[in-house]
Amino acid sequence: MMLFLGLMFMGAWAAAGGALVYSAITLARVWPADWMRRAGSPAVRLLMPTPAYLRFDKSLAVAALLADLWLVSTAVVFGSDGIFTEDWMGYPGMMDPNGQGYQAGVVSALRATAWWTFGIAALGRCWITAGVQVCVLPLAAWWIGSFDTYYN
Repeated sequence: MMLFLGLMFMGAWAAAGGALVYSAITLARVWPADWMRRAGSPAVRLLMPTPAYLRFDKSLAVAALLADLWLVSTAVVFGSDGIFTEDWMGYPGMMDPNGQGYQAGVVSALRATAWWTFGIAALGRCWITAGVQVCVLPLAAWWIGSFDTYYN
């Protein structure tokens, strides 16, 4: 498991960057297309994106998911170096005296990131991306918050 998380830490930043570049290319391709539907009530036109904008939303959701995996794996990999004591991590090494607030800080950062990115995606009408952000990061924060540490 730690090997998997370590590989995610080392390689997911490149995948997330590539997915973000692909999202930007998709946005550039759909830029001249209609962003809102022309038929229906104003609420339907606002909430239901056009097919071109939906393609951008899907590519942005993949980029956000990869970035979330990188963020979570980074927190776990750095926390396994003397803070977390989970059995599946193996021997974590020396206890880090500066890591007492690490777990609470990571949980708080993941939750704040989830709600900020959800809000930005919702304001941009990227409903799939908003759904990914509100599902992945709070669950990851709960998972990291459930780890045993040297300090509790």
